[in-house]
Amino acid sequence: MAFNLTHQLGALAGTPIKSGEMTAPSAESSLSVSPPSARMPISMNMNYTSNRNVSPPMSPVLGSRRADLSVACKAFAVETVEEQRTYKEGGIGGEKEKGGVPVFVMMPLDSVTMGNTVNRRKAMRASLQALKSAGVEGIMIDVWWGLVEREAPGAYNWGGYNELLEMAKKVGLKVQAVMSFHQCGGNVGDCVTIPLPQWVVEEVDKDPDLAYTDQWGRRNHEYISLGADTLPVLKGRTPVQCYSDFMRAFRDNFKHLLGDTIVEIQVGMGPAGELRYPSYPEQDGTWRFPGIGAFQCYDKYSLSSLKAAAEAYGKPEWGGTGPTDAGHYNNWPEDTQFFKKEDGGWNTEYGEFFLTWYSQMLLDHGERILSSAKSIFQDTGVKISVKVAGIHWHYGTRSHAPELTAGYYNTRFRDGYLPIAQMLARHNAIFNFTCIEMRDHEQPQDALCAPEKLVNQVALATLAAEVPLAGENALPRYDDYAHEQILKASALSFDQNSEGENREMCAFTYLRMNPELFKADNWGKFVGFVKKMGEGRDSDRCREEVEREAEHFVHVTQPLVQEAAVALTH
Repeated sequence: MAFNLTHQLGALAGTPIKSGEMTAPSAESSLSVSPPSARMPISMNMNYTSNRNVSPPMSPVLGSRRADLSVACKAFAVETVEEQRTYKEGGIGGEKEKGGVPVFVMMPLDSVTMGNTVNRRKAMRASLQALKSAGVEGIMIDVWWGLVEREAPGAYNWGGYNELLEMAKKVGLKVQAVMSFHQCGGNVGDCVTIPLPQWVVEEVDKDPDLAYTDQWGRRNHEYISLGADTLPVLKGRTPVQCYSDFMRAFRDNFKHLLGDTIVEIQVGMGPAGELRYPSYPEQDGTWRFPGIGAFQCYDKYSLSSLKAAAEAYGKPEWGGTGPTDAGHYNNWPEDTQFFKKEDGGWNTEYGEFFLTWYSQMLLDHGERILSSAKSIFQDTGVKISVKVAGIHWHYGTRSHAPELTAGYYNTRFRDGYLPIAQMLARHNAIFNFTCIEMRDHEQPQDALCAPEKLVNQVALATLAAEVPLAGENALPRYDDYAHEQILKASALSFDQNSEGENREMCAFTYLRMNPELFKADNWGKFVGFVKKMGEGRDSDRCREEVEREAEHFVHVTQPLVQEAAVALTH
C-alpha cells in the first residue's frame, strides 16, 4: 500500500547470512512478491492497509531445534500437516466443508528472472517445500506482462513460469496467478524493476498521453491510462485487447493446471495490480505518506471523456480540466479548497459531477477487463479476483481525499466501496482487500488513519453485494500483534448481526516469502498463525492445544527451513 517505511522494506532486498547465524535459520534472497486473493461461497474479508509502526515481537513459541533430522522426518512433517488441517485443500478452488481460512504466501517479485528462468531454483524448491509442510494452502505468483510478452506483440515466453508452476504442483501447493499488467518498481516493497513490454514502452514514448498524467504534466508509466482502454493505440490493438490476448494465451498454455493447481486468477487493473489510479506514486519522492495524492486524468484521452461528460451534463465549461484547487501530492485535506471540510469543492454540484465521472471511469475499466477475464476462464475451474487498495489515511475526515484521488468515491456521506463490490458481483469475482494486519492505534492519529474502520466498511459492502472477501497484509509483519489482528479480521465478526455469523474471509495471502520469514522466531510465529487461521473462529479446540500442535510442526519442519536458509545464501 503506501507509507514512509524504508526501514521495514530493507529486508526484502536480501542480505547475506553471516556464518554463525545459522542457529536460527535465517534466509536470504532477492525475494519479493505481489498480491493475492481468494474466494468461496459468500465469504468475505475484513481489515487492510499499510503499517508503518511494527509492534515489538513477542517471545518465540519455539522449543529446541535439531538440524540433523532425517529425510523421513521431512516426509512425516508433510503427511502430518495434511492430516491435521481443518479446512479442505482447495479452499479457493473448491468448497470449504469446515471453518477456517486458507493461507497463501506471496512469492518474491523476481521469482522469474528477466531471462525467463526460475530465480535461485534450489532455494525456491526448498522454500516451497517448507511452506507446504507448515500447512500453507498455496502461493501467489506475479505473471509479468513485461517478462512474458516483452519482445514483440503476441510473442509469449512462458519459460520460467512453466517450471515454477510445475514446482508448485509437485510440492502440492495451490497457485493464485496474478496477471500483472503493471510495471514493477516505484511502489512500497518493489525491490526489483520490471518495466512494461518494450514494444509498449516504445508506443508510450511516441504518444506520451498513453501514460497517466497529473495537472502539472507529470507522466506515470506504471500502467497504461484507462482513458485509452478502447483505442487501438498499441500496434493496432487496444490495451484491453492486449490484456485479453495475454490471459487467453496463459489459459491455453496452462490449461492442464487450471482448476487443480492454479485455482485463482487475479486480474491486474492498475498500479501495483490494484483497481485504482496511480494517485500516490512514491517513485522519486513525488508522494510521501500521508499526503492526499493527486488526480490522474490529464492525458488527452481522459480529458476527451471528461469533455463529453460535461457536455452531456449540460455544463460544458466543466469539461476542460479537473479541479484546480485540489492541492499537491503531499498536502493534507485542510490545506486545499477542494478537500477542506467546510465548503469544500468536493461537496458541491461540480465536485459531485467530477468525482462521479472520475470514479465511474475506474469502474468501467474494471467492468471491461472483468468481462473479458470471465469469458476467457469460464468453465476452467478457477476463480477470478480483483485487488482494491486499503487507503486508510485521512479516513476520519469528511472528504476522504486520498481515496477520492485514487478513484474511490468514498466520503462521510457516500459509500464508495459498494459500487465496486456490486461490479465484482456481476462477474462472480472476489473482492481482495489490503491492510488486514493494521490496527487504528498503530497509525498516525493526526492523519486520522483508521484501517480497522475502513476494513469494516469494505466487509459490510461485500456482505451487501454478496461478494466473497479475501485479504492480505499491506506490509511485511512477523509479530504476534499483526497475526492476532489478521485472525480477528478474517473471522469477519465485526458486528453482532446474525446475518454475518457464518462468514469468514475466503482466503488470506501473506506478504511475503523472504529471508526474514525463515528466521527462527518469525517462522515459529508464522506456523502458529497458519494453524490458527486453519482452525476457524468456530473451532471448539482450545488455543493452547492449537499452539502445542503448531510447536510440533515448527520442530519437524526445521530441516526444511534449514535447507531453504542455506540455499538462499548460495
